[in-house]
Parts: sequence; C-alpha cells; structure tokens
Amino acid sequence: MIVLKTNEEIEILRENNLLVSQTLAEVGRHIRPGVTTRKLDQVAETFIRDHDAIPGFKGYQGFPATLCASVNDQVVHGIPSGYELKEGDIISIDCGVVKNGFYGDSAFTFAVGEISPEKDQLLRVTRGSLEKGVAQAVAGNRVGDIGYAVQNYAESFGFSVVRELVGHGLGKHLHEAPEVPNYGKRGRGPKLKEGMVICIEPMINMGVKEVYQDRDGWTIHTADGQPSAHFEYAVAVRKNRADVLTTFEYVDKVLNQKK
Repeated sequence: MIVLKTNEEIEILRENNLLVSQTLAEVGRHIRPGVTTRKLDQVAETFIRDHDAIPGFKGYQGFPATLCASVNDQVVHGIPSGYELKEGDIISIDCGVVKNGFYGDSAFTFAVGEISPEKDQLLRVTRGSLEKGVAQAVAGNRVGDIGYAVQNYAESFGFSVVRELVGHGLGKHLHEAPEVPNYGKRGRGPKLKEGMVICIEPMINMGVKEVYQDRDGWTIHTADGQPSAHFEYAVAVRKNRADVLTTFEYVDKVLNQKK
C-alpha cells in the first residue's frame, strides 16, 4: 500500500534527508587514499548520533554497519571493513538515518584521488541519470516514466542499468511501496500522486547489467568486475514539480575545497 504523506510529514522527511546530505559531506571530507571504509563508517555514525538521530541502516535486517560502502565493482550494500582506499578507486556511500519516527536515505559515489576518464564519465552520467529521473517525479506521471528517463540517458552513453535493485517509497519505514525501477516504459507502473515520497537511485554499470551477491550475504558486485556508480535522492511528488528533499550541495562544497 502506498502511503501519502502530509506536508508536515514531508518537512520531517526533508529535515532527515538534509541530515543524510550533511553526513555524506562529512564522510566525503575524509575520503582519501589510505583511509579504511571502517573509518568512514565511524565518522558517519558519530556525526549522525551527534545530531540526535540514529543510523538507519545499522541492524536493519541484520546489516552490521551505519554505511553501505561499495568500492569499484561493488554496486551496493558493501560492508565497511579494513579495506584501505586506493588512488583511482570510486566508492558509493549509501546512508540512512531515523529521527522523529521517519527515515532519511541518500547515496553519493565519490572519486578517490584522481580517477580515470572512464570512471569520471560513469559518475557524471549516473548523477545525470538521477536528475533525468527526478524531473519525471511529478503528480500524474507514472513510475515507468522515471525508469525510462534514467535508462534512456544512461544507455545513450553505452552504460547499463542494474535490474535486480530498485528505488522505493520512504517514510516511517526505510522501504515502502512503490518500487521505483531504474528502467521501464513510459506510461507504465503506479501513478504518481501528490504526497508520495520516493527514493530514486540509479545503479549504473560500466559493463554488463548483470550482478551477483557476495558470500557475505550483502555486497552486490557487477558480474564482469567492471565499476558501478550509485546516486540517490529522496523526492516528494508535487503537482507540476518534483520536490527534492536531498541536496548534494554540501558534498559538492567539500569536494571543491579538496581540489
């Protein structure tokens, strides 16, 4: 069942998603060659708790950490570890919080030092595909319009779209209806209504679209070992516009300072 949110609930969700945005920026401040993904996880958990919130992922269905930290060919759900980031890596950081009874959820893929032009294009196209999808999150459209926009943009650059993992509704639960695939056909799927809050999160692979699950039961890898990127916004559906509850402004500011 799709739960429509009141304006008051949307403002709580906005506050939570802005906290996730700030957490991603704080993590981004620490991303450099030599740092472990476990260290990034500790930074995030401390930051979230210092802002009177609870990590949304830790303990969720048994997940052991605050962040999903997915490096290179890891698509999503990477478990923070003693792995030391290397120059040229890319790392997707997916983060959630719980505060005032509602969730926040967002993701950003970071470059570690200087990355190859091919990886840089993958990041830019994946982020661009998110913006294309968000533009379709308007009352009266359908979920398929979002997926079509993401897929059409990503595939136009020769990249592929993961099928097994999708976006979702967001509210008092981390994953609510409807599912929001990153592929699809225009005019298909559930109708978007004012008050829906959804997470749009393209997972785009440099190579083939197929993926597999690691023996750890969580980490998803690309089937061919090629890199994957992941960006995620929480969005409230409005009449004539998509109301993005997340911002990457904090992250972009940190990244510009590091240049």
